[in-house]
Amino acid sequence: MPRPSYASTLLRGWEYVALFALAGLILSVGVSFVEPMKYSSTVRLLVMQDVGASVDAFTASRSEERIAENLATIVYTTTFFDRVLDAGFAIDARYFPTQDNRRRRAWTRTVTPTVSRGSGILTVTAFHPDVRQAELIAQAVGFVLRERVGEYTSGGNVQVRLIDAPLNSRWPVRPNFVANGLSGFFLGGFVGAGYVLLRAERVRRRHQLLHEDD
Repeated sequence: MPRPSYASTLLRGWEYVALFALAGLILSVGVSFVEPMKYSSTVRLLVMQDVGASVDAFTASRSEERIAENLATIVYTTTFFDRVLDAGFAIDARYFPTQDNRRRRAWTRTVTPTVSRGSGILTVTAFHPDVRQAELIAQAVGFVLRERVGEYTSGGNVQVRLIDAPLNSRWPVRPNFVANGLSGFFLGGFVGAGYVLLRAERVRRRHQLLHEDD
């Protein structure tokens, strides 16, 4: 018995693929509703290093980018989190769990620092169910980076300046229902395709065994 092509097999079983894809879409969107909705607040900072006139512009830019990447990593640390809370921005500490490991996970989900490639621009986005709290967290992160940058960098003559004040989202940005729904849809479709191919292979082998017995 000749083996049918994957395309023809999937075409014959398109109902199962569509069913699994729809189930994945519904499941992923349903799980998204379990998560609390969060607003975002974003600040942009510029990392600058005075390296002198002997260093070319490209090398200086790469150095500033590297420093910004190091600062982005430091933002996730526990000591940095403690300094953000102590910065005097009226951040509600009750939002974060008291246990160290749970508090650390909550903090990593609250802030997202990113570095623009080829520059020393550090973008920090804070997420919180209360948009005002998200703004305060973003402000505090920028404040700590500006005031304590010397403690987090090995070289001297490094400054961090605020180039964009906090920009708050008008609507909740987390969870992302569209992205989660599409992910669930395509994942469910892949599972459905695997089911159709596996089911067709089992039928083919059963027919093959029956023909061999004859």
